[in-house]
Amino acid sequence: MTSPVNNETRQAQLRDESTTELVKQLAHETATLVKQELELVRAEAERVGEGALTLARQELQLAKAELSEKGKKAGAGAGLMGVAGAIALLAGGALTAFLILALDGVMPNWLAALLVGIAYAIVAAVLFTIGKRRVEEAGPLVPEQTIDSVKEDVQWAKTQIGSDGS
Repeated sequence: MTSPVNNETRQAQLRDESTTELVKQLAHETATLVKQELELVRAEAERVGEGALTLARQELQLAKAELSEKGKKAGAGAGLMGVAGAIALLAGGALTAFLILALDGVMPNWLAALLVGIAYAIVAAVLFTIGKRRVEEAGPLVPEQTIDSVKEDVQWAKTQIGSDGS
């Protein structure tokens, strides 16, 4: 705080100066104040920008890890579904012919072919269902944790931009 003597001395000096000098001082002090405010805004924007950039990098790493984990789970289920299809195609032809010929002595060959086809369809359906369940257990191939985290980061950034830095 300034003392009353210093304040009075300053007021006396200001009365003695010309209007031109006072306007020059005011312009100089205003320019200095504006420069300081701009520097403060730049520093604050830089701080928030760096924080947002760091956050974005971390979120990207989290998304990669989460998608990798989900991809591994879904990949195992999809692999089982592929194996089921391969078994149905490769073994189907040979076993179908064998079973139809084996049943031909007991029943008409068309009925033997029908029964064998139904049995293979049941086996393929069971394998497909197991594989599908495993894919569903992996969940959607969306980085859910990362999405939630990004939403939190957006809220944080909004509070940082809206704050006055104090």
